Amino acid sequence: MKWSAKPSTVHVAHVPVPQELRCLESAMQERFSQITYESLAPEVRPLADDILKVSSAALGGPYNALLRSPDMARRCFDFLDYLRFKTSVNKRLNEFAILIQARISNAQYEWWAHETIARRAGLSDGVMDALRACQRPPAMQDDERLVFDFCIQLSLNHRVPDALWQEAVTQMGEQAVVDLTVLSGTYVMVSMLLNATQVGIPGDGTPPLEVLDPLEIRNRLLA
Repeated sequence: MKWSAKPSTVHVAHVPVPQELRCLESAMQERFSQITYESLAPEVRPLADDILKVSSAALGGPYNALLRSPDMARRCFDFLDYLRFKTSVNKRLNEFAILIQARISNAQYEWWAHETIARRAGLSDGVMDALRACQRPPAMQDDERLVFDFCIQLSLNHRVPDALWQEAVTQMGEQAVVDLTVLSGTYVMVSMLLNATQVGIPGDGTPPLEVLDPLEIRNRLLA
């Protein structure tokens, strides 16, 4: 199966952002106070030590919420440790899949945390810039096009067409396809946690994503 060329510019009808989304983004305050290492129970501190080794924002980001449920936090951390660092999926593609979920969910912190990691892993600025603008990137490598189509179809249509599934299994292998699928679903959960608790960018940084209506996101990425 050969990939067909896609137009470099996608024209879509603009869907206005609902007033409640604009207000939420402009007045967003984090809903949890920041947990400190010193406030953690002694039995939870080994988990915090593990988090501090890999987190972009110390005990902030999703961990500030997760640590309020320590047993779940440990299980989530170990699961994410596999999906991020031990998966069978190529690091560049893994980070691309995470950014796709961040863009779909308007998840500002998730994009902020993973953009630099994705760039270090070899994902091009051109691909990330197009995805940030909620467009299908026009200059993807073949494996990136496969991951984009797989993740977009699964996330927005909740199905993977037979031909796309077979292409993914043939090119990536069964284990990698399973790992990619579980990664995508897991980062839907991470996006929900970040958005529900309104996690901001460290240091009052500027949010990297334009907040778009879910219908417009769907229309653009499926175009």
